[in-house]
Amino acid sequence: MSDSASTNAPELSVSELAANLKRTIETSFDRVRVRGELGRVTIARSGHMYCDIKDEKAVLNTVMWKGQVNVLPFRPEEGLEVVAEGKLSIYAGRSNYQLIASSMRPAGAGALMALLEERKKKFAAEGLFDPAHKKALPRFPKTIGVVTSPTGAVIRDILHRVRERFPVRVILWPALVQGDLAAAQIEAGIRGFNAMTGEDRPDVLIVGRGGGSIEDLWPFNEENVVRAAFESAIPLISAVGHETDTTLIDYVSDARAPTPTGAAEIAVPVRSELLLATGEYGERLKRALARRTQTGKDRLRAARLPRAEALVERPRQRLDYAGTALPRATLSLTERARARLDRAAIALPSPLRLVQTARQSLALASSGLGNGLSRAVQAKKLELSRAAGALRPAPLQAETQRARKLLIQTAVRARPALNRILQDRESRLEGHGKLLAALSYQATLSRGFAVVRGADGQVVRASAAAAEEARLNILFADGAVEAIPDGAAPAPRQKAPSAAKPKAPAKSSKPKSPSKDDQGSLF
Repeated sequence: MSDSASTNAPELSVSELAANLKRTIETSFDRVRVRGELGRVTIARSGHMYCDIKDEKAVLNTVMWKGQVNVLPFRPEEGLEVVAEGKLSIYAGRSNYQLIASSMRPAGAGALMALLEERKKKFAAEGLFDPAHKKALPRFPKTIGVVTSPTGAVIRDILHRVRERFPVRVILWPALVQGDLAAAQIEAGIRGFNAMTGEDRPDVLIVGRGGGSIEDLWPFNEENVVRAAFESAIPLISAVGHETDTTLIDYVSDARAPTPTGAAEIAVPVRSELLLATGEYGERLKRALARRTQTGKDRLRAARLPRAEALVERPRQRLDYAGTALPRATLSLTERARARLDRAAIALPSPLRLVQTARQSLALASSGLGNGLSRAVQAKKLELSRAAGALRPAPLQAETQRARKLLIQTAVRARPALNRILQDRESRLEGHGKLLAALSYQATLSRGFAVVRGADGQVVRASAAAAEEARLNILFADGAVEAIPDGAAPAPRQKAPSAAKPKAPAKSSKPKSPSKDDQGSLF
């Protein structure tokens, strides 16, 4: 006999069993009130909230639908102690029970939040958060030390951002960022970087991890981590969690970044912006040097020697004054000489002796004069021959030939450019001529239009005005004709047989004998 024949218990499927359990739990616990601390809090895109209500021994999965979430009087956060009301149910897909909360209210700060506030007050009282202790970050670090998990996305984000903005050396100190051992490893990383010497010592530190619950971020609230960050001689940037997450290391660090990527942006500048600024400074320096050089040139021009004309102006003026006074001085000197001559005449020897003496002197002078004149004539001849040699036409002809060759070479080099300019001017002139022909009224007349003018030469634009004119001048593309309006509307045109005789023109209001001009009139 089989086992199924020995018992009358029905065989249930897994779904049927889960449905029975759900019915039983929802019937037995259709209204419960639970007090506990919020752990994980997630609000989905749909607006529903999924969270954990926990104490030191158990965790209860909790769901609150969008309608109840929207009317909550507070913002649910991790670590907040709350009182939730609702019913218990079972989520069959995972075989776990959960609380479907219909209301929730705060019940006071959770244990972790209370401890966090207590430590925050303690460190603030000791002065660890005082801005006076914060160090300035280096402008251009050569090495960056990072304390984080080697397998997380934090180090990849930091390396990518540093490489993109300003490539420098990055040293990773691997450390756990979650769990009981994380705080000791983070402290060891901070103190280890500070103990380094030489070129490997970082210029700035980044301590960070991604977002998470308050329990996940708790290692960064531990006292040993906070004190290690405060005692760090190397400037430290905290990049823990997301922008809304706050830990105690954020208060004691020299700078806080909302994300690990933001920490990399704080640590290094943008290389492209630096290159742009450097180029701008270089241009400004060139302009300043140019202005300084121009100023020096202006000063040099102002301080240079005066012109040659300016040097001789004052002596020339003195010469003019002296020339003006020269006749008076000459007259005075003549009078003085005449007085001396009168006084000397008294002591003169006899005229005969003077004549003899003068005759002798004249004879001596005349004998020496011939020789002197001969030498002077020879010197002038020599000087004239030298000047004539310098005026030979051969050097002048050579200089003229060189100038002519240079002029010819210049004309040959300039001829292609002149041809290009002439061709360009001819092309532009041809284009303007075509454009003028296309836009002229003669082109419009060639397409079948005509210009009608009155006896005074003004253009007639309406039929009523045309009826008032005694004579009209109609301009076609191939010439002009004159017409006399009769005031009557033209008869509708009919297709005449090919052999039909052409109609006689209508009579004018002012009949006259036909003339040569009337043969082209319009009726």
